[in-house]
Amino acid sequence: MPTQPGAPAGVPQTEDPTGAPAAPGAIPPPPPGYPPYPGTVEPKKKRGLLIAAIALVVIMVLCVGGGVVAFLTLRNAESGEGAKEPAVAVDEFLTAVYKDRDAKKAANHVCAASRDDKKIAAKVAEVQKYASEYQNPRFKWTTPKVDNQTGDRATVSTHLTMTTADEKVADQDLRFTVVQKTGWWVCEVA
Repeated sequence: MPTQPGAPAGVPQTEDPTGAPAAPGAIPPPPPGYPPYPGTVEPKKKRGLLIAAIALVVIMVLCVGGGVVAFLTLRNAESGEGAKEPAVAVDEFLTAVYKDRDAKKAANHVCAASRDDKKIAAKVAEVQKYASEYQNPRFKWTTPKVDNQTGDRATVSTHLTMTTADEKVADQDLRFTVVQKTGWWVCEVA
């Protein structure tokens, strides 16, 4: 280092950080420090992955929830159109069971909440059994009559008679609960 004029010989002169010469005999400042060690770098937070995972979970919950709601809403949905009147629904149901002896056709007149294919098939099988046990059984019923109707619900009654070729007769009074959804459907037989 160069010496300043008027400074004792052998003592190097330094400048302070402002660029002005330091006082004679001053201790020089320490050398600049070493840069920090680049060892372990903090991992970057993966926010994008976290946001995508949360979004995926939310979408899954919405899809599953929507599926459950759709199932619960549509499970009692009627397929097709019901009868135009409560008495017509009962008459078509009786025709399918007692004259046509067709369980699938009878099920087409039953509301979804009560539609049990096994029970309907059992009733048709019972009618078939009568047909095989008795000589030429014939089933007839009085014109179904609406006893009570309030909004989308009605009670319909009829009198069912079975007559055989050997003049045996059996009678039964039937009462039906009929509901309206996409037309009138038989829901209960008593």
